[in-house]
Amino acid sequence: MPASHTKTGRRRAPVAAVVLLSLPALPFAVPGTAFAAPLPPSPGASGSTAPGTTPGAGAGASPGSSTSPGASASSGTAAGATPGAGASVTPPATMSTVGGARLGLPGTQAELGSGAPVLPKDLTARSWIVADAENGDVLAAHNAHWRLPPASTLKMLFADTLLPKFPRTTEHEVAASDLAGMGAGSSVVPLHKGETYSVRDLWLGVFLKSGNDAVHVLSAMNGGVAATVQDMRAHAEELRALDTTVVSPDGYDAPKQVSSAYDLTLIARSGLQKKDFREYCATVKTSFPGKTTKSGGKKSRKTFEIRNTNRLLAGDTDVPAYPGLAGVKNGNTTEAGATFTGVAERGGRVLLVTVMNPEDHGHNEVYKEAARLLDWGFSAAGKATPVGELVAPEGAAGDSSAAGEAGTPTATPAPSTEPVAAAAARGGSGGMGVALGVAGGLLVLLAAGVWLVNRRWPLPGSARRGKDG
Repeated sequence: MPASHTKTGRRRAPVAAVVLLSLPALPFAVPGTAFAAPLPPSPGASGSTAPGTTPGAGAGASPGSSTSPGASASSGTAAGATPGAGASVTPPATMSTVGGARLGLPGTQAELGSGAPVLPKDLTARSWIVADAENGDVLAAHNAHWRLPPASTLKMLFADTLLPKFPRTTEHEVAASDLAGMGAGSSVVPLHKGETYSVRDLWLGVFLKSGNDAVHVLSAMNGGVAATVQDMRAHAEELRALDTTVVSPDGYDAPKQVSSAYDLTLIARSGLQKKDFREYCATVKTSFPGKTTKSGGKKSRKTFEIRNTNRLLAGDTDVPAYPGLAGVKNGNTTEAGATFTGVAERGGRVLLVTVMNPEDHGHNEVYKEAARLLDWGFSAAGKATPVGELVAPEGAAGDSSAAGEAGTPTATPAPSTEPVAAAAARGGSGGMGVALGVAGGLLVLLAAGVWLVNRRWPLPGSARRGKDG
């Protein structure tokens, strides 16, 4: 799935710019100390971790391990497969320096100033990143540009690419050919051939159930899988998500399909500028059209409930819903292991976090590590010296156009004055999961060359979170 870039100049945005980082797995960290792991061993020392890095802090999954039940929604690999078995367990010695030179170094990168909290213990992800959404600062990262299989987190790029193309009210009758070509064991909503669904239905299927069938139907509406892959590649390049190589639009494991924690952050940042994207990724549960049946000569079509597989949004037996979390996307495949990108708000500050392939395959481990990183990020913001930045897209300088909403032109959109939570409730899809809305939520590309995001990311009241959509 991914690719890479070289521009490293820092740009400070006075208003919110969503940034994503993944944190390192260190047993401890002394405030006031800078961390930078040495280069990994030379080729041939496979299976070992980089010198200076805590074992398990970014190491890969061990052969023979099986996917833990309920870890996250599969992008399409059979249950019991070994997570991350096909990827190297050692990061490359040199990686992309997009966002800053330190982000191209292997190992953990952090600058803990006076009063900064220690880094979380027992992190086992191969790669992670945490960033401040307001100014774009990368607070800490671990192998940020390591190109790894992304699983269904790649669906964020799919959505960011295709959302503007189809109004949410557009209806489409599913043909058998629309569902062809899905990988064995793909996660599905499910959709049924011959049934008609709205574009809104399809996107809810993508975000809540990680439905590869919904991805393939939307791809068919876009001219097919091959055309959609090309569109996604072009958009990734535009975003400067150059670690990302797209092969399948749904994130299903495919040779050379990769992304990185850094790129997934860029992609999430871009997607969150779209009102519909924010609504869909923050919806916990909703009613979905079922299959038409006949009884007594009459046709009827009932609905069934679908629930978001993002455990930090919906909660689970051993992982409570994270306070202030408002999306974004999770995934799990054989090659990728468990992956997750999330956005959360606390005390008026918004953070993005990405975690890729924890070595610990315990139940919901990717969410547990993401939650610890978010906790650290909220405590460290303003105290840790940034180690990099989330860059603006290509063409941002001198471009005064704004990112449009789904189904509207991108050249002259009008900023929304209504929080997305209110709009969602009015449209019937709000449910308890519309947790994030940016008032006036359009990303603006200013002629001055600074990519700005509206500073306020209001969350709906707790009463809303308890209601169904």
